[in-house]
Parts: sequence; structure tokens; C-alpha cells
Amino acid sequence: MRDQFILLFFVYFCVSVTFGAELPERSETKNISYYAETNSEYQKTQCVLDISTLKDGQKLPVLVWFHGGGLTEGSKEIPKHLQNTNIVLVGVGYRLAPKAKFPEFLEDVAAALAWTFANIEHYGGNPKQIYVGGCSAGAYLAAMIGLDSRWLKPYHIEPSQLAGLVLLTGQMTTHFHVRKMLNYPQPEYFPIIDENAPLHYISKDAPPILLVLGDRERDWPVRVQENEFMAASLRAMKHPHVEFYEIKGYDHGGIAVALEAFQRIAKFISEVKPSILKIEK
Repeated sequence: MRDQFILLFFVYFCVSVTFGAELPERSETKNISYYAETNSEYQKTQCVLDISTLKDGQKLPVLVWFHGGGLTEGSKEIPKHLQNTNIVLVGVGYRLAPKAKFPEFLEDVAAALAWTFANIEHYGGNPKQIYVGGCSAGAYLAAMIGLDSRWLKPYHIEPSQLAGLVLLTGQMTTHFHVRKMLNYPQPEYFPIIDENAPLHYISKDAPPILLVLGDRERDWPVRVQENEFMAASLRAMKHPHVEFYEIKGYDHGGIAVALEAFQRIAKFISEVKPSILKIEK
């Protein structure tokens, strides 16, 4: 009964405060190139981002968001369930296979994140309060650049500069399409934790981490279990802030758009940096 009361209070809190309708009007800027120079028309058109921010907002928390689609499809998106928060939202496009070769999509999302660090203050965001996240393949990409320092190193950025990682039903072993691209011989669900797996890079010094999954009986096979293993491993390492949630009833596609999942995301950001609940001017 106590747990049910806490969950009901949490849902009410998120809807009435974080998802309130009294926040100022948003403005959007679309199709900003995050590379100074591009090598192809495909890179030029694909490597762009959209920003949704609050008019007259200053020093607001920022969420850089990578879409899903198995690294082969999808397009940049602004999470609709977060548009009534005071989070500056950055939706990133990146190159996709088969046109993209490994590791171009990782290079792209790292470049987009670096652009955000350098420019988001002009859009009301706080460069010291940047979260990186995504759904499915996007969560894999976010985890890789948020845990493996080699991707941000060319931009003189360390993963420790991130406020947190927001990972919605992402693969934490080596991504199945990366394995296909690199001709791994193992079958799809054989667990591989190598240099292309987020799990390879976990440590107690990683940024705060949120893991949100669907129902283990309905989400992608073993997706819940590998995220649960990651959370348990981080806790055993004495990581100071890792959260894991399995939301019953949702399959892989359903959890990607579930209101409750984004309530968890907003709550996570509010707990790591409480300024989400007010607008700093």
C-alpha cells in the first residue's frame, strides 16, 4: 500500500509540476548544422539538429536526444512528453547505415554534443547542465559517448562534464547492427561486451545514469536483463547515482512513447539538478 501511494504521488507530482501548463512559451530552431564542414551532401543534410527552448529562458537544463531506429532508420526528434518542462531539448540527426560506415554515427553524435556544449548558452541552456540520452539505438549511442571517453576527446570534453545519461530501452552490449556491420560471427543474442559495448566502460566515476525499460516479457529480448545487469554492476562499484526502472505492460515500441517513461526522465533530471522545477533568470 505504501509503495502504491508513493507511485501515485510521484505521477501527480510530475503531471502537476514538471509537466505543468504554466511554463512560458517555447520557441524552435530547426536544421542547425553541427559540423563546420561536411564531406558529402548526405552528411550535410543528415547531420543537423533542432532546438526547442523556452522564450526568455536562461541557464536551463539541457537534454540532447538521439532517436532510435536500429542505426538504419529514423530521424531527429524532440520528445513531445518533455515539451511542457523547462528543459532545453536538442533533437539530433545522424548518419545511418548502410550509407554510414562504422563508426560515423558515433562520430556524428559526439560532434552534435560538442556543438551543444559550445553553443547552447545562446539558446537559454546551461552548458554545465547537459544531459545526453536517447531511445533504443539512440540510447546505445548516448551510452557510448557518455561512457567511452575516446569519442569526445577530439573536442576536449570528458564524460565527467555531463550532468547525466538518460537511456530509454537501449542496448548495453555491443549493438546488433554494429555486429552486423563488423561481421561478428556470433548469433544476435549472444552477449558481447567489447570495445563497442557501453558495458565495457562502466565505472563508479561515470555520470549519473537513468535506465528505463519496458516489460521484460514484451520489450526487446534480453534488453531489460542487460540493463538490469548494468545497474547492478554500477551499484556494486559504488556508483553514486544509478536508477533502473522496468515499466510493466510496454513493448519496445510502446515504452519509446510512454508518458510514464518521460515522467521518470523529468524526475531524474529534477533530482540530479533541482533547477528543473523553476526558471532561472
